[in-house]
Amino acid sequence: MASMDTLSRELMLDSLRNYAKKNLTHEFLKEMDDKNEFPTEILKQMYDQSILGVHLLLIPKEYGGISGGTFDVYRICEVLAKIDLGIATGVFATFLGTDPLSVGGTDDQKEKWMTRIAKENLLVAYAATEADAGSDLVNLRTRAEHVLKNGELIGYKLTGNKQWISNGGVADVYSVLATAPGGPSWFMVEKGTEGFSPNKHEDKHGIRLSNTAGLSFDDAFIPKETLIGEVEGHGLLQAQAVFGYTRVMVAAFGLGCGWEALEVAIRYSQQRIQGGGPLSDKQGYTHKLIVPHAVDLEAARAYIEEISERLDSGEKGLQTEGAIAKYAATESGNETAEDAIQALGGYGYTKDFSVEKIKRDVKIACIYEGTNEVMEMTIFRGCWQEHLKTRGQHYITMADEMDSLHLQTPEVGADSAALALRALAAIMEESRNQRLTRHQYLTFKLGKLISFAELAFIFARRSAADRYTETIKFDRNVWQAMSRVYAKKAALRIAVEGVALVLGAAEKDTNLAESVNTDKIQALQKGLISDMDLIASKLKDTFKAK
Repeated sequence: MASMDTLSRELMLDSLRNYAKKNLTHEFLKEMDDKNEFPTEILKQMYDQSILGVHLLLIPKEYGGISGGTFDVYRICEVLAKIDLGIATGVFATFLGTDPLSVGGTDDQKEKWMTRIAKENLLVAYAATEADAGSDLVNLRTRAEHVLKNGELIGYKLTGNKQWISNGGVADVYSVLATAPGGPSWFMVEKGTEGFSPNKHEDKHGIRLSNTAGLSFDDAFIPKETLIGEVEGHGLLQAQAVFGYTRVMVAAFGLGCGWEALEVAIRYSQQRIQGGGPLSDKQGYTHKLIVPHAVDLEAARAYIEEISERLDSGEKGLQTEGAIAKYAATESGNETAEDAIQALGGYGYTKDFSVEKIKRDVKIACIYEGTNEVMEMTIFRGCWQEHLKTRGQHYITMADEMDSLHLQTPEVGADSAALALRALAAIMEESRNQRLTRHQYLTFKLGKLISFAELAFIFARRSAADRYTETIKFDRNVWQAMSRVYAKKAALRIAVEGVALVLGAAEKDTNLAESVNTDKIQALQKGLISDMDLIASKLKDTFKAK
């Protein structure tokens, strides 16, 4: 997939920020949130090529688009989430709705639909989820039955219901997953099709500026040409093919929401005087409510950018990696928003300050595009297979790379990352030896620990690089301090939580506590507080109170 150059990307992002500054004020967003109202005109303006044309990023140039790459779309998604996650979700729904077409459509179908979406500024919806199926697309109940004329197929009749569809009540065109006689298949369905109607707009906890509605199909006739790819039964493969990519986009939502909430808290801390000085100078505040979240968010950023670059280089799939990115970034974004409310005290709990709304909004990122429990399961399954295929050497090999990196660049915490990876390998091997993966709870928790180790590995490697991307707000010393802090924390959590997890499930005695090198991991916690002091100081300098 083609990518924009840095200058073009930054110009587009600046245009988006300037548009938001003028049109998406806190007062406007608060009013729409209170009304639970989808700002249709705003989305239409954002799609208008003479204003922003934000939807063109996912459309190839030959169809009137921009042909943005994964890195480009991640950056747009992060900025959109910092503005408002409801609006971001509306835009993302169009991105998502075109994916089955991009992956499985014929050349003629792509030209027809992509060109229309680009030129007519169409809102798109992605209709897969059902009330009884949720993230389990195998259990679809929506049916696409053959319609024959003189013995020849002329179309399909759709019958069934969809639920939790973003843009469901406002879209101009829908990509709909249904079970045809040949198996699950995607169809393009236009607004106004007889027998098809959207249901009521849901009254949601958060992202209230996005439209979320169910869909009803009652013998809705659609021509055979609307079958994406014109071959039945490829729907699940087409959906799964983009999970690595789409989950990176939701990860960017978690990152954007988290940083927006954190920036509010950082600026507030410089103005709030407590005990004779600003909260920004007090470790009890910064080292609990600010610094850990900045570190976790930047670790997630490093991982998101790594996977984005791999996808842009032509790698396919990366479903496990996409799950890790989505899980890590959305969990961090959610926890950051929670602590941002705490950081602002009573003010944070009121609707006059944005962190209350961010917290309500960002929670959905832990739920849609696969719940984070599904992500834990996906992470475990993918990485467990690597552990088995390599006879327990997968994470040992990665640890060896970290040991080598530590010799070259000792400032990035690669020694702690190596211990984290070796501890994880020992925990997974003990789980294999004692057949503990029969416990679903254990596998979910292993997915969580795996994400810590994977992020520590990538963060250390990227923070040691000669050049950083334009997204990094901090100088080399600070970003490497963040990498050190993350690796130390990851190693400690993996060792302590991993041993407790195995002991809680094991029926045989084990010397796992010794195998995970807890003593070495604890010894490497030295210098943690001074690193956090450095990060706290830099955060204050970077995000000055306005």
